[in-house]
Amino acid sequence: MDTVEQLDGTYFYAGQSNLSAGELFFMIFCERFANQLGLGAEGFVAIVAIFSGRSNLPTRAKPIGAKKGTSYASKASRAVFKETKFPFGLRLPSVIGGYPPSTLRIKMVAKMGTFTGRAIPAIGWILIANDASQIIYGSIRDYNLIANEKDRLW
Repeated sequence: MDTVEQLDGTYFYAGQSNLSAGELFFMIFCERFANQLGLGAEGFVAIVAIFSGRSNLPTRAKPIGAKKGTSYASKASRAVFKETKFPFGLRLPSVIGGYPPSTLRIKMVAKMGTFTGRAIPAIGWILIANDASQIIYGSIRDYNLIANEKDRLW
């Protein structure tokens, strides 16, 4: 955090003066956002994982009602695991669709390649959600430490 002062009911933060409570929160949020994205490869990995799960590659004919196309993640994981199945007849849930969220379905699968290919984009979404929650929580915490009691959130 940068230098913080209060002047006649307004705030001074990060070289900006006469900030209202809302403007102060926005400045803190932007600073947290920039710091979170600057952590390194995690954000890049999340974006690559999400986009590798897009079903934009042509594929063989599929049954009626099946999602068209396949993804890079699916092709790569099926190439690695081939026809390998989980031991003991275990079947795990996998996510299909989700772009838009109303198309999301859960299907139980026995093959490791199918499960892994569908899990990669889900992991990307989890990483993005983690970043977003850290940004929001940190912004509210930092703002509440600085702001007057009447301007605090919750």
